[in-house]
Amino acid sequence: MADEQKPLLIKRYASRRLYNTETSDYVTLEDIAAFIRAGREVQIIDLKTGDDLTRQYLLQIIAEHESRGESVLPVDVLTDLVRSYATSAQSVVPQFLAASFEMLRDGQSKLVEQFSQMPHPMASMPGFDALQRQQQAFLKTMMGGFKTTQPGAEPDEDAVKPAAKGGSDDIAAMKKQLAELQAKLSKL
Repeated sequence: MADEQKPLLIKRYASRRLYNTETSDYVTLEDIAAFIRAGREVQIIDLKTGDDLTRQYLLQIIAEHESRGESVLPVDVLTDLVRSYATSAQSVVPQFLAASFEMLRDGQSKLVEQFSQMPHPMASMPGFDALQRQQQAFLKTMMGGFKTTQPGAEPDEDAVKPAAKGGSDDIAAMKKQLAELQAKLSKL
């Protein structure tokens, strides 16, 4: 646990290769992005000068993703960031961005928490109970002939019905249930 609280130290050698000090192997920018997506803090240090290069490499990761068409930052936002470097807003922008992303993280974690407390994420949706009952009835009808019995137990009366007995009625009932289910789904 102590390792997860301190940043993963990546050293940049003079050859510009990046070295993961925890696993003793070389890593790429995509590896570093994966560490960050997994929740790890990363610190990239120049081995020779000791300079912290983290910001430079994070910007490079973002630039590579943006250039591949994985756009997250709208052009207007990028333009405003460039403008902020030349204005007095330069001192306000970092705090604003940090506060905005903090609010986003908090909102996401609260949303995940609310979903995890629900019996089912769609349970609050109108008509969910009826939909669930129809699914169960449909599955019971479909699986009726495939029921297995425990050794020594009485076989289920529905399970031993011959397929020919009422077969067309069963198919008609299933078609009706399927049509009702499709109609309800299209309404949602």
